[in-house]
Amino acid sequence: MIARKVLAEALGALLLTACVIGSGIMAERLAGGNAAVALLANTLATVAVLATLIALLGAVSGAHFNPVVSAVALHNRQIDAGTATLYVVAQVSGCCAGAILANAMFELPLIHTSNHARAGFAQWLSELVATAGLIFVAFGSPTLKEAAWRVALWIGAAYWFTASTSFANPAITIGRSLSDTFAGIRPVDVPGFIAAQLLGALVGAQLLRLFAERKAVA
Repeated sequence: MIARKVLAEALGALLLTACVIGSGIMAERLAGGNAAVALLANTLATVAVLATLIALLGAVSGAHFNPVVSAVALHNRQIDAGTATLYVVAQVSGCCAGAILANAMFELPLIHTSNHARAGFAQWLSELVATAGLIFVAFGSPTLKEAAWRVALWIGAAYWFTASTSFANPAITIGRSLSDTFAGIRPVDVPGFIAAQLLGALVGAQLLRLFAERKAVA
């Protein structure tokens, strides 16, 4: 049973990352230098695949695909420490494999270290906000069916209202560092993003707790 859950997490992370990076490559090639069009195409593909994967694999593993989601689930006692650890390993491995797959599909070097600079306070604040919102939306959704469209729409919106284009996921941040393309991030910038995402997860968990308590009192 646990093997099936871990495999679902790895597969979901792989396909999500392949979509994010692959659609970014395709969008950049077809947009003719128009960054807005490229970002729009990248956003639509990500929203579509994220909603699909949550709906498809949610009943198997919970469709975390993200270490901070698994960490909050562990904190909430929805999964145990062993499962959380296996999930995180599967998520990081899956995201790295997804980056390699996307590179291969577009005839790029399999591991193509990114030179896309993403650093500074605005980027880190953006990741904090995007991740906090993700946690709040995901755990605030009453069912997986609701979470599928809510989470996908939150990430899609955050692509546009955050300076970082909303990675909101330490595993995919690592994966995206392996592709020197539209969706990439320099390896040197990865720790800053992950730190902001972890802090964002704490903020999101506190928001969830705050509003859950208010709802209970009402």
